[in-house]
Amino acid sequence: MTDIKQIKPVHSLSVREVFGIDSDLRIPAFSEREDHVPEIDPVYRFNTDVTLAILAGFTNDRRVMIQGYHGTGKSTHIEQVAARLNWPCVRVNLDGHISRLDLVGKDTIVVRDGKQVTEFQEGIVPWALQRPVALIFDEYDAGRPEVMFVIQRILERDGKFTLLDQNKVIRPHRFFRLFATSNTVGLGNLDGLYHGTQVLNHAQLDRWNIVATLNYLPRSEEVAIVQGRVPRYADTEGTRMVQAMVEVANLTRQGFAAGDLSTLMSPRTVIAWAENTEIFHDPAVAFRLSYLNKCDEAEYPIIAEYFQRCFDRELDFTEPNR
Repeated sequence: MTDIKQIKPVHSLSVREVFGIDSDLRIPAFSEREDHVPEIDPVYRFNTDVTLAILAGFTNDRRVMIQGYHGTGKSTHIEQVAARLNWPCVRVNLDGHISRLDLVGKDTIVVRDGKQVTEFQEGIVPWALQRPVALIFDEYDAGRPEVMFVIQRILERDGKFTLLDQNKVIRPHRFFRLFATSNTVGLGNLDGLYHGTQVLNHAQLDRWNIVATLNYLPRSEEVAIVQGRVPRYADTEGTRMVQAMVEVANLTRQGFAAGDLSTLMSPRTVIAWAENTEIFHDPAVAFRLSYLNKCDEAEYPIIAEYFQRCFDRELDFTEPNR
């Protein structure tokens, strides 16, 4: 396999041909795949505005953040663009266990010529900076403060990164790119939906060149995505059922927005519902296992009303799953 440091873009691709977007933009791409290049999902559906924002990041080295509700495919969107460009891509989830040392690096003990010696092991940030890699920080608004200040260094225009312990200044590779995804755009857990998120430093948010929003897709597109994941439901009868599923999901989203529900259905949950229906051969049973059991019992009557409205059958949530 080719050394990731050595690969270079050797051609450009037409946005119109690759992504079906009416634009004359051409984007750099790699001619060969490498281990870090994501696999192409042939049924993935791109959002035009978000795709153009991501492509601007790849083409013009802009720092791009994508925000939106969970399950909308924010990280996947970046990965699927990278997959079509053969661009190496690494995702880092900024959960509470990610520390400054994980990002920067630390001294480790290794065995050399039969002796234990101390060597500096690079963290993911200096490793990625020196390579043609798209680095994605997932759950950006959940990062710990000391971690966020490490990231702030590479958000500057020149993006230089200093390893103090090594007396070394790292200059970013020409084709290093930086992306992030978040649920709250750094505003914190305002509605109780995203526990663990932080209010971010506005000086750091200001360093992101492009902020795009990825909301839930139009109903027809969400239906097409579910059918792409579960082809069994691509016929006429299956289409009616998936349309009803998406309608239930939209009602839960409206109920959440109105304050009637505390848990909404994401596209990821709808796909799981369809997949579980294929297993249990009953959309009601699959609905309970995929979504209802995650909800507050006090909200069951509202959810049952949504189900009855879309499927024209009662949802007996008082009985155990059969």
